[in-house]
Amino acid sequence: MPRRTTKTQSGTHQTMKNVSFESLIASWLLQDGWQVFSPMLDHGHKTDLLISDGPNFHRIQIKSFFSKGKNQEIINCWTPSPIDYVVLFARNGNWGVIAQAFAEKRRPLNHQEHRKFIRCKKNFLREFHLI
Repeated sequence: MPRRTTKTQSGTHQTMKNVSFESLIASWLLQDGWQVFSPMLDHGHKTDLLISDGPNFHRIQIKSFFSKGKNQEIINCWTPSPIDYVVLFARNGNWGVIAQAFAEKRRPLNHQEHRKFIRCKKNFLREFHLI
């Protein structure tokens, strides 16, 4: 069985984790019938995935965070980019949140418009369809 024998730098390791969340969402959306596009470079545009059902396109930003409890806030780091949805993954949990992009600088993670999901395809897609 192959074993990785090299050390990964911490910054590189965090980037790898972030990309894995993007790949996970892309996989789930592909399995749901969406066309999924990944920008070659999203620097400055804040678009991790572009999805389409044919005539409609939606821009998605994917973030991860360390969960600190019920009063946690999301810091808007995507404005003024015109994204449509934000998917947030708790790095220290098995859950996440889907939100329509918002213009406020901060918003509570447990905002009434946000959809919490358990980290599995079925649960994510159910909540994504309800947003």
